Amino acid sequence: MKQQEISVFAKSRASAADVYALLHDGASWPEWSPIDSFELTKEGCDGGESLGARRLFKTGLVRSHEEIVALEPGRRFGYILLSGLPLRGYQANVDLEQGPDGTLIHWHSSFEPVIPGTGAFYRMVLGRFIQRCAGGLAAYAERTARLLPASCA
Repeated sequence: MKQQEISVFAKSRASAADVYALLHDGASWPEWSPIDSFELTKEGCDGGESLGARRLFKTGLVRSHEEIVALEPGRRFGYILLSGLPLRGYQANVDLEQGPDGTLIHWHSSFEPVIPGTGAFYRMVLGRFIQRCAGGLAAYAERTARLLPASCA
């Protein structure tokens, strides 16, 4: 089966540190994304939501079990899907690039469909979902973070 790729971008006037803090805090995801609820199901190797932590996100009837696999403060947040969708090898990274007027958010993922012929469908549906997540993250970070005045940007 063919590897599927998703790549979406969003821009926030908030700092990369503020955007990263929201990504790292699973409890904030229902505030800024289409996700309904969050639960930490297993603490990471350093406690809490550190590397190896497992998180459960519920969206409608979908229950996505994910594991944190990359934590680079202010730069990258990565996770893999353990279960919840008929996908194999799902991995996502959210890369943050600090600029003079805010943060560029690049949310990208790859996967293989388990069911033949469903790759394009899941790429389209997840692409839209992830774009909503990235846009919501950017906007929420702006609303909740201390921003530089526009004249300083």
